[in-house]
Amino acid sequence: MATLAFLGYNGNKDEREEDLLRCPFCFQQESKVLDSRSTEEGTSIRRRRECVSCARRFTTYERLDEVPFMVINKDGRREPFARSKVLSGVLRACEKRPISLDQIETMVDEIEKEVRNSTEREIAANAIGEIVMDRLKSIDEVAYVRFASVYRQFKDINSFLAEVQQLLKGE
Repeated sequence: MATLAFLGYNGNKDEREEDLLRCPFCFQQESKVLDSRSTEEGTSIRRRRECVSCARRFTTYERLDEVPFMVINKDGRREPFARSKVLSGVLRACEKRPISLDQIETMVDEIEKEVRNSTEREIAANAIGEIVMDRLKSIDEVAYVRFASVYRQFKDINSFLAEVQQLLKGE
């Protein structure tokens, strides 16, 4: 049975669809769809909505639920892959950088596609982190260093400097 997943939905059965579709500005539930279109890959539907209450516009994405893709954390715990976690980390790394939301969204889409296209149903969290860092390195070196500093948990300034020196060498 195919169900719809909305951007930001974490798979929690306690969340109801109507709670997920609240206006992000005034939190009212009623909105009207202005435009619907399939994404380029055909894996989701993008809907432009307008809040009936405050008349502000926002975008929602609907995706088919798939067989769970599990991420193995550093401590050995397994949890379902959450696109929203990747997006959150990338947004933090790109904060106040000249990178558009469209670029970020495209990059996260590509990362998710790469992870889900794997023949394995489980992937280590550090493998996802490496994929993110590879993409960030080609887009913005400052965002790359920001993400790497959190992901690699630099213990001191020397670890940080070593990463920057590798970046400068082009490694």
